[in-house]
Amino acid sequence: MQRAFVNEMTWLRMSQSALIEDFHRNYERALDDANSQLGQHHPIYIGGEPVYSDVGEFVDRSPVDTRIIIGYFQKAQREHVNRAIESAKEGFERWGYLDWRKRVEVMRRATDIMSKEKFLLAAIMTLENGKNRFEAMADVDEAIDYLRYYAHLVESNDGFVKKMGSVYPGEHAVSVMKPYGVWAIISPFNFPLAILVGMSSGALVTGNTVILKPASDTPYIALKYYEILMKAGVPKDAVNYVTGSGRDLQDGFLENEDLMGIAFTGSWDVGSMLYTRFSSKAPRPFIAEMGGKNATVVTESANIEKAVEGVIRGAFSYGGQKCSATSRLLIHRNIKERFLKRLLERLPEFKVGDPRKRDVFMGPLINERALKSYMEYVDLAKKDGRILYGGRVLKEGELANGFYVEPTVVEGLPREHRLWREELFVPILLVEEFDTLEEAIEIANGSAYGLTAGIFSENKEEIKMFFNKIQAGVVYANRTVGSTTGAVVGVQAFGGWKRSGSTGKGAGGVYYLYQFMREQSQSTYE
Repeated sequence: MQRAFVNEMTWLRMSQSALIEDFHRNYERALDDANSQLGQHHPIYIGGEPVYSDVGEFVDRSPVDTRIIIGYFQKAQREHVNRAIESAKEGFERWGYLDWRKRVEVMRRATDIMSKEKFLLAAIMTLENGKNRFEAMADVDEAIDYLRYYAHLVESNDGFVKKMGSVYPGEHAVSVMKPYGVWAIISPFNFPLAILVGMSSGALVTGNTVILKPASDTPYIALKYYEILMKAGVPKDAVNYVTGSGRDLQDGFLENEDLMGIAFTGSWDVGSMLYTRFSSKAPRPFIAEMGGKNATVVTESANIEKAVEGVIRGAFSYGGQKCSATSRLLIHRNIKERFLKRLLERLPEFKVGDPRKRDVFMGPLINERALKSYMEYVDLAKKDGRILYGGRVLKEGELANGFYVEPTVVEGLPREHRLWREELFVPILLVEEFDTLEEAIEIANGSAYGLTAGIFSENKEEIKMFFNKIQAGVVYANRTVGSTTGAVVGVQAFGGWKRSGSTGKGAGGVYYLYQFMREQSQSTYE
């Protein structure tokens, strides 16, 4: 019997069931458990076997407080990539030809295990990448949803086997979608579980085998996912786990012709380079999400309270370190003064601090490099525009050993300025006014990126025009939980246009799994 798909939504369900204090108690107990696991030395895993690099280890430190060592991880080299690909190729001979129902069963076991461990995973994420407890849990929930939803899609499509028509007597034709083989899964620090799970589970449930390559800022949460897959019964050579510098490992991935596909989430600069090199040897699939420069439009008819809430959450949740973060705010000239006054009144309510505390909205930036970028952008904003709010690095008291900054609002930069064009990935929001909705849409579409966009309007015709003309893959109207952020698996397919994505098919949507398969037409004759 086919199972219905239901989103996890831990915080929403518990808060609606008067279990708020249970949520906090469970998280805080898990935080104690997570702390007890820190500081260990971890291998990479190839074919299920622990492997240690002759080159040595790197240290994974917490951005919350850099004195906290999450763990020590291997500096893998090209030889390890080649061994992992060889292992995954051997694993494909079993996993790739397994009945799809058995793969679905295994992935559902992984879903159940992850759901039972979700508070621990959320606590680890807070320590490793600085998300507050609510966003960390949302990240884990999204990962659970990907596992569950993709299993549901395979089952509801009967393993992607479709009966076709016939022309000749006794002709029987079917279309069968088949896995490619070995995939590299290259994931970012900002959604270190959700994006890693989303890409890899899409590959695995359709019969491919994978090499997990997490960001060097977040290898520990990826290791926990690897361990869950092993507990669930994924064959040891179907999943391999490799850590280290992308620069050290990229040649191993790009030049090995046994690697059949890459799923990547990261910057345009890196993604476009990988795409070009990987595609030069053969037409192999490359699924990439490569950032955004997302605009929110606030029209004269907007509900200002809703818009302020949505913009703050869209721009500054997780310190703007989301590819979907609101980075450009376009406000109708007639309400600009009222809107900005209310925005600046509300911002102090959104606390910056140690994300382990329940009342903190915005934790630290991920690392020193991000902090230096923030400082550079603030200097440019001061020189060429006006800072309306924020702009400071926070080093007082308990924040002294982390990468804490203020959310920052900037006005007066010319539209050709680099801050208007580049993805910043820090909590800086640029403000501009407009006279007509057509002008606002033109400004919004002027970016080379096209990931997400939002509008606040009480006029249905304005919303219709915006949806018709905006050039972005994920668009929202009047979204207070985040004006351009927060796509939910099975609800909003998440994928970008233009420089933001390579395929035009969104994660968590009905078309995503087709990218990991190729079609074979099978015909028999009586």
